Amino acid sequence: MAEFFRRVEKKYIINKEQFEIIQDRMQDKMIEDSYGKSKICNVYFDTPNYDLISHSIQKPVYKDKIRLRSYNEPTEKDSVFLEIKRKYDGVVSKRRIKLPLNEAYKYISGEKIETKDVQVQNEIDYYFKYFNLHPTMFLSYDRIAYYDKNDSKFRITFDTNIIARNYDLALEKCDEGKPIFEEDKYIMELKTLGAIPLWLVDSLTEENIFPCGFSKYGEAYTQIVLNANCVKKYVI
Repeated sequence: MAEFFRRVEKKYIINKEQFEIIQDRMQDKMIEDSYGKSKICNVYFDTPNYDLISHSIQKPVYKDKIRLRSYNEPTEKDSVFLEIKRKYDGVVSKRRIKLPLNEAYKYISGEKIETKDVQVQNEIDYYFKYFNLHPTMFLSYDRIAYYDKNDSKFRITFDTNIIARNYDLALEKCDEGKPIFEEDKYIMELKTLGAIPLWLVDSLTEENIFPCGFSKYGEAYTQIVLNANCVKKYVI
């Protein structure tokens, strides 16, 4: 089964105090979505030389990421998502296939699988073959996700406890890895194709919260592959 998304995503780095202020102000306006509080687990795919993420962190107009994602730690029969995340001129689109984890692993190992959505599978097939993709990075984080009571297409997510590893790249080990982000900081992400609600615009202005460019995979690649350094400190 394929799923499709298209939207603008704005990211902000906020501290714990700002997180609590935003949460307080959204109490009567936002509702936890179907995943609510969850641990997002991802395996990213790239070329042997990390060409996709190297291109991405240069902030081009057009870029793609290929990943396998689960919501909470999966077993081999749980559903996961194999997806293409594409960003062009600030607009993000996602095309993904839902399938059992064991079937996803068969696909990654080179076995042929059949899904109901041939078009998206053909796109993913092309990327794997053309770029010679293989698993390069595991990333997980704790997420709280909300949608607007009056507009379900407007969503806010808060991510924290971001960890990564470039070894033993299995979704089933969601808590293993190196912290790449400070414990008292959050990545807040606004996802919409429309306007940001006025109450939130006012809150962001009052708290001096501004958009930033931040890629979790890009940060993991920079710290673990390029620099192998300690957690980067973000001053707010």
